[in-house]
Parts: sequence; C-alpha cells; structure tokens
Amino acid sequence: MMLHDGSNMSLARRAWSIRKLALRMAEVQGQGYIGQALGVADVLAVSYFHALTYRPEDPAWEGRDRFYLSIGHYAIALYSAMIEAGILPEDELGTYGMDDSRMPMSGMAAYTPGMEITGGSLGHGLGIAVGAALGLKRKKNPAFVYNLMSDGELGEGSTWEAVMSARAHALDNLICVVDFNDQQADGPTTQALAQGDEAPKWAAFGWHAQEVDGNDMDALVAAFDTARTLTDPRPRVIICRTRMCKGVPFLEDREITHFVRVDPSEWARALAHLDANVPD
Repeated sequence: MMLHDGSNMSLARRAWSIRKLALRMAEVQGQGYIGQALGVADVLAVSYFHALTYRPEDPAWEGRDRFYLSIGHYAIALYSAMIEAGILPEDELGTYGMDDSRMPMSGMAAYTPGMEITGGSLGHGLGIAVGAALGLKRKKNPAFVYNLMSDGELGEGSTWEAVMSARAHALDNLICVVDFNDQQADGPTTQALAQGDEAPKWAAFGWHAQEVDGNDMDALVAAFDTARTLTDPRPRVIICRTRMCKGVPFLEDREITHFVRVDPSEWARALAHLDANVPD
C-alpha cells in the first residue's frame, strides 16, 4: 500500500476533493454523470488513498494494482480521483469532454494515463478483469485487480459468466466493487434484474461477498482490508450501497434518476456548499 505523496490527509478530505473536482469538470460541459460521481467518491477515496498500490508518475508500472472502470460513463469520477492522486494534472480539468482532450466523457484507455480499460458496453469489465487476474497469477505477479462496476451490470449475462470463471480459476487476486445506487438507464435497478439480494447470490457462486454502506468511510476501509488480506482462494466482491449526489444535500433531496440534471446556477451553489463544509 502506498500513500504516494506522504500526505496524512484524511480519506474524508480526499473524498471531498474528488467531489469538488467532479463538479468543476461537469460545470465545464454543463452536464455529466455527476450523481454517480458524488455517490462513489468515498469508494474511490478508499481505493486510491488506502487500498491500491501504484506510482502516480508511472501509471504503467508493472507492479501496480490494476483498477478497471467497467462503467465508462463514470469517467468523470475516476478522472477526479486520478487528479487528486497526482496521476493526471489538474490543469487539464477544463478540457473535460472536449475534442483532443485526455479526459473524454466516457473512459478510454487509449486516451488517458491510468485508465486501464475502455469501459462499456456495460457488462464487459469483469470479464476483462478475470483475464487480467489470471494473467498476473501465471506471471507470478502479486498485484491485485480491482473492478468497479454498476448495479445495472448485475443484469448482464456476461457478468455472471465472469463470476463463474473467476471462481473456477480461484482468482483470489480479484476484488470486484459494485456501486449499488439503485439507478440504471430505465429506472430503479431493484425493479429490474438486481433485486437487492446480491451478497448471498455472489456467495452462492463461490465468492467471498461483503455488503457495506458505500458512503461510510470506516465500513469501506474495513471491507477493503478484509478483501485484500483474506487467506482464502476465492475472488472477492464488495457491494457498496451508495447514495446518488452524496455530499450536496439539495441534489440528494430531489427526485433522483440515472442522469441528474443540474441547472446552470446550481454548479456554483453545489461548489459553495462543499467549500462551506470542508472535512478535517
């Protein structure tokens, strides 16, 4: 585990910064998947500032843990985490979503240092992660593969093929992280195929399964530590129940849909709220 810049900044402060960076990027275009970015910021803070091993100055370092973003439209959230981590420069933030930017609106590995895969079509990330984890094992590389996926992807058949493959190959170097915010493009996830009983389902497929409040920093740290330190030849999954728009109350309190629309005047209001509520 590496804290990279030697900072003792709290994980809460890292998550706050990730939220602020995401809002600043979304304001550039006047849109973006900001509800998801705000909701998953705590998960990304624990990932990048507690769990992952990497070198910010060398994103392709062979000894790094791999972090795969299956949900390509969450790129705004991952860019924010990578800016905070020093992998991407903050001065490129204003290019988000523009032609020739290294920060396109959907994550693409060919464009962005530190972006391991091109996310989407949805449901493919875990399969790629299984192949990477198997390859690392065969090379005797001790790195972990983390795969961040959405709850909507739990309705994809390819996801469950990957789940079975990971167990068949005893991939204990694979940690899947599910952002369960109960929203997908056509409505609440729990009214589609992921009915909310996910941990027992993954356990039945032979995985070590944990379910936590994805906006509770202590619970996240404990879950990530458990997943990494198990002496058990099973892949691991952490199902994170997150709240869309977490950290900006006036957005949290409105009717939430898959794509949260923010009025032009509300970007400054959201940023002002964060500025008035800086964690220690």
